[in-house]
Amino acid sequence: MPEGHTIHRIASDHQKWFAGQRFVALSPQGRFSDEAKRINGRQLRDVSAHGKHLFYHWNRHLITHIHLGLYGKFRLQRNPPREPRGAVRLRMIGRERSFDLIGPNCCELIDTCQFEKLTLRLGVDPLRDDASAETVWNKLQKSRSAIGSLLLNQSVLAGVGNVYRAEILFLMGIHPQFPANQITRETFDKLWKLTSRLLKIGVQHNKIITAGFDAEGRVPKHLKASERLNIYKRSRCPRCDRPVKTWDLANRKMYACDRCQKL
Repeated sequence: MPEGHTIHRIASDHQKWFAGQRFVALSPQGRFSDEAKRINGRQLRDVSAHGKHLFYHWNRHLITHIHLGLYGKFRLQRNPPREPRGAVRLRMIGRERSFDLIGPNCCELIDTCQFEKLTLRLGVDPLRDDASAETVWNKLQKSRSAIGSLLLNQSVLAGVGNVYRAEILFLMGIHPQFPANQITRETFDKLWKLTSRLLKIGVQHNKIITAGFDAEGRVPKHLKASERLNIYKRSRCPRCDRPVKTWDLANRKMYACDRCQKL
């Protein structure tokens, strides 16, 4: 499933390429036909992201809400677009570019009231300008749950997925089972800063990179995929060479080193 950096990158690109335009909206698959008719010909005012959720804000207070889930993806094309391929839920045709939305977990048309209710349920997104570290800190202090579980809880911290979870905790030297309410404020501040930085690097490079970058976040041109991560899907710890331990935590596979990440 795409993590928050991917959704923010899509929002940024689509804002740059499509905001201010009026669109031809179609649903080749047919499952979004009525909604496509309602936004057909409308002007796109803004594109925003919150965690793993993407929003297209149209005039007259209509919003297209998209959650890609495990299988959803966008296909971008120069105009005129080719014939639709696959189960295209939504096709948006702008002035110079078009995009097809294929297989999303959610694609719905909502109003501003529904939008506000949805975003209120989501946790703090470190990539947003309104992100509040204090809100996350207060939620952690009230929970005895494992920090590895809370990092995946989208009502606590929106946008962090399984890869970032493993990488952040490894870099911090925190065991995933460590109780959230026992984390010190100093440790939390470092965790928040690291999380924000890694997500921003992810947006910049359009991929998850938690290793191999310099102090300014610059990444070597020829950094291999195997060199971009530290512990996720590794068999041995890159620091101590002990076998990496794996188990299910919050319904996703966790990767950690018992020696380098103390409980």
